[in-house]
Amino acid sequence: MNKHTEKTFGAFEQPQTEAKETINEGMNEVTNLQDDAENKSEKTSENDKMSDVAIETETIQEPAWEEKYAALNDTYLRLNAEFDNFRKRTIREKADLIKTGGATVLANILPVIDDFERALDTLQSTDDRTSTVEGVKLIYDKFINYLSQQGVKRIDAIDQPFNTDLFEAVATFPVPEEDRKGLVIDCIQTGYMLFDKVLRHAKVVVGE
Repeated sequence: MNKHTEKTFGAFEQPQTEAKETINEGMNEVTNLQDDAENKSEKTSENDKMSDVAIETETIQEPAWEEKYAALNDTYLRLNAEFDNFRKRTIREKADLIKTGGATVLANILPVIDDFERALDTLQSTDDRTSTVEGVKLIYDKFINYLSQQGVKRIDAIDQPFNTDLFEAVATFPVPEEDRKGLVIDCIQTGYMLFDKVLRHAKVVVGE
């Protein structure tokens, strides 16, 4: 092949090479565009599936929440009604207790009243003072014993240090003994306690 032929063939071969390169680049771009389209399609499909799942989940969950709310609301209303009934019943029972709470105590005092009535009848029909005094004393002891069973007890006052929690001083009296100053030397009215609470203060005379 002479130089003229080589130049002619080379001139012819160069455009073909450039054309091939252009075609290859175009095919690559088409392939890339197809890949992008497929990826976008897959992403869109996945997003659609996720949206469908979310919608289905919300559709499933909404009735569950409504049922739970209805159940809780029903429980609340029932508890509120039960508490209101309990409160009313407690108020009614407390009122009944205030009205009739002393019925048992008063009923147990009635036999003592019967004894006093018999003692009064005896006083009018007998001259035996000794027997009458003993009978009255028995009635008194019986009554004091009943009070003790109910938690009522006398407050010991004589020769006790003066205590404002238990005693009420109605007078003072000078005493010659130094060790008796500040002590109760006389009790004008007996005091009583109900368990650990003062029911009535004892009225006393205090030595000074």
